[in-house]
Amino acid sequence: MPEQTQWEYRVKTIGRFWGTRDEAIEATLNAWGEEGWEAVNVYTPEGSGKVTIVAKRPLTDAVRRRRSMPGYE
Repeated sequence: MPEQTQWEYRVKTIGRFWGTRDEAIEATLNAWGEEGWEAVNVYTPEGSGKVTIVAKRPLTDAVRRRRSMPGYE
């Protein structure tokens, strides 16, 4: 049986009360894409004018090791 992929997730809310510029959303998505992140959800919390982006990428052994070190944030 093949090993099941494990994921790490990233969440960021951008923008201001009066709205979020498309360029800011695009810049965040492009930067994250270069780091291997894939957006899985983009939504606007009700009444906030902001945009929340949820992304995922496969969890690597290097990330697992870094997270197991004391003081990892």
